[in-house]
Amino acid sequence: MSKQYETVIGLEVHVELSTKTKIFCGCSTEFGGAPNTHICPVCSGLPGALPVLNRQVVEDALALGAATHCHVNRLCRFDRKNYFYPDNPQNYQISQLYLPICHDGWLDISTGGGTRRVRIHEMHMEEDAGKLVHDEWEDSSLVDFNRSGVPLIEIVSEPDMRNSEEVIAYLEKLRSICRYLGISDCKLQEGSMRADVNLSVREVGSDVLGVRTEMKNLNSFKAIVRAIDNERERQIELLEEGRQVEQETRRWDDNKEYSYAMRSKEDAKDYRYFPDPDLPPVYIDEQWMARTNEDLPEMREEKAARYMESWGLTEDEAALLTDSRNIAEIFEKTVSLCGQAKKAANWLTGETIRLARETSVDLDHVSFAPEHLAALITLTDKGDLNNQNARKVFEAIFTDDADPEIYMEEKGLKTVTDTGLLEEITDKVLSDNPKTVEEYKGGKTKVLGFLVGQVMKQMKGKADPGLVNRMLTERLVSYKLPKNDD
Repeated sequence: MSKQYETVIGLEVHVELSTKTKIFCGCSTEFGGAPNTHICPVCSGLPGALPVLNRQVVEDALALGAATHCHVNRLCRFDRKNYFYPDNPQNYQISQLYLPICHDGWLDISTGGGTRRVRIHEMHMEEDAGKLVHDEWEDSSLVDFNRSGVPLIEIVSEPDMRNSEEVIAYLEKLRSICRYLGISDCKLQEGSMRADVNLSVREVGSDVLGVRTEMKNLNSFKAIVRAIDNERERQIELLEEGRQVEQETRRWDDNKEYSYAMRSKEDAKDYRYFPDPDLPPVYIDEQWMARTNEDLPEMREEKAARYMESWGLTEDEAALLTDSRNIAEIFEKTVSLCGQAKKAANWLTGETIRLARETSVDLDHVSFAPEHLAALITLTDKGDLNNQNARKVFEAIFTDDADPEIYMEEKGLKTVTDTGLLEEITDKVLSDNPKTVEEYKGGKTKVLGFLVGQVMKQMKGKADPGLVNRMLTERLVSYKLPKNDD
């Protein structure tokens, strides 16, 4: 009988913070600047330059620690992690090893296999390295130090995950928390959230950890899933062949769906850590911790549960609305203005998401006024707008934050309620379509939709389709086809 194997996974997640300036200097952290334009003597590692800690980085780390149930080291400090690489300007990285800011936290995740608690070993602050740009034509590499010194929080989990589904659930929850806290946009494609996967396999039933490898260069959730599945199979194949798994760092090539060894996996002693002599320890007092806890927002899970309980939304509706804190805030303000939770949810989970995808707008950056969405809902409730024209108005709200009432009047979209005019148009449509009327009277009632469409066309879309439907149905009961004189 072949052996059964269990996968054991731990993650090292780097979250790039959304501070305006870097962790130890005043240079901009804005993404996408021309190479080496967001640098100074500190972040480019010039001799004699001294670092000064950005307080906001500590605030963000404390908030994330509180949201992930971590303990806080009231006295934490920075250490130098020594290694030599072209994108590391000082030949060391300022990080935290001995006294990280947070430790021993946890997150509960839910998957098809149930609920699992993933323990967080530690969380520490550090600076990012620069970026190497490889020029294949010139066979050379260039260094861009714009990213050097950008603040990071590294979250190190315990090896508590067992498959790629659990890994993605953990990452999605961590990303949601960071976005709700407003500390990072967590865009994997821009590198503001990066995950290194530490993976080993062992026989089912064993409590001894296997030899682990670390997988790097994972810039999407799909890549992470493929890398985990590939590495699991690679390690099992080695063990089945009686060979050893080497402890090493591997680089994942998502285009080829293949990994290759980069270097042997380092231990802490290889980096020759020692306390940074240029940075004093950070002391976090009770008042600071109390302010952090008081300022924590309502998180996604609690918010979704409240939406279902308070407003009767479905689980899917609540999940879509709370995926972005920005959309959730628009929803709550809209409901407070018009009192129509279900209709507000429909606009935000339907048309808003559709238009955001079509225009490549991040939901966190949707910026129309809740007052305008509430006014649109009120206009439709009053019958001033039919569904078709309401969608046209909403597009103007989404793209230009247009006032719906002004836009409706300017574009002539207001529903016509003149029953006399509707009766006149209805009679004309019936008179112009005798064959369709005959089919209807012969029992083919589906043709009513065609007749409704003809009336709406004559009214240039400015009638209430429901009213037109009722009027046609009533008229057809007593309507007599004109006699054929032939």
